[in-house]
Amino acid sequence: MNNTITTTNFNFPGQKSVYRGKVREVYNINDELLVMVATDRLSAFDVVLPKGIPYKGQILNQIATRFMDLTKDIVPNWLIATPDPNVAVGHLCTPFKVEMVIRGYLSGHAAREYASGKRSLCGVHLPEGLKENDKFPQPIITPTTKADNGEHDMDISREEILLKGIVSEADYLVLENYTHALFQRGTNIAADRGLILVDTKYEFGKTKDGKIVLIDEIHTPDSSRYFYADGYQERQAKGENQKQLSKEFVRQWLIANDFQGKDGQIIPDMTEAYIESVSDRYIELFENILGEPFVKADISDIDARIERNVIDFLK
Repeated sequence: MNNTITTTNFNFPGQKSVYRGKVREVYNINDELLVMVATDRLSAFDVVLPKGIPYKGQILNQIATRFMDLTKDIVPNWLIATPDPNVAVGHLCTPFKVEMVIRGYLSGHAAREYASGKRSLCGVHLPEGLKENDKFPQPIITPTTKADNGEHDMDISREEILLKGIVSEADYLVLENYTHALFQRGTNIAADRGLILVDTKYEFGKTKDGKIVLIDEIHTPDSSRYFYADGYQERQAKGENQKQLSKEFVRQWLIANDFQGKDGQIIPDMTEAYIESVSDRYIELFENILGEPFVKADISDIDARIERNVIDFLK
């Protein structure tokens, strides 16, 4: 359980700066490339939990980079190479200050808002009479602001984004079109695996020559929610919980232990048995989402392995 990577302190050739997100640490190389290291940190409710999850970074990186490859024919992306199981290298981009959340079903945050009586989410009208996990008539885009370190992402409407000039209207139309196209492709791939892609989020940026590209992660269990398709209708009809593949099980464990990231709340103790169970769930996610066995990388010295592989690539 100690063989996890929860923080990094690399000094790569040409390194100019480091950005540390909730899960990924991003190294700027000569203002040309980004080396993105997926750590084993686990976050929920915009809080990073105190212990790492074995293989989580490898799982996230390999799912994200595989889906980048599977969608590059419809949406260009930032990725150049994956020199290490935990590492993606791509073009330096200027990120848009919004995350494009798209939802096909009333689940998670949307369901919690709906249960509180709200019938509008990010300016999108929600029909009456829905039950949790019901399918929407068509997918809806519910953007959030992209928070800085330590701050919460906030729901925002399309109208507010344009009014505040966060994204130009021309660029936002591209983001919307790309979001719908990616979600449709992800839905089709999930269906082939016996899964339902419930909701997800995409982040986009601009390259130095002004091209809008997909950045960060795509269709991972940290950014997406999946249901098992088999039995979905029966469970809905009976009002039962859906069998799902996502990070929601971590959120529900935290909620059950009186933690939702609010001031004054204490993160519950993460036992070795719980950490192992989370690792097992992430491996299950990988194998179901990609339809292939997960091959564990050598984690005897993750830092040395990453440093060696990245330097070899940069040479």
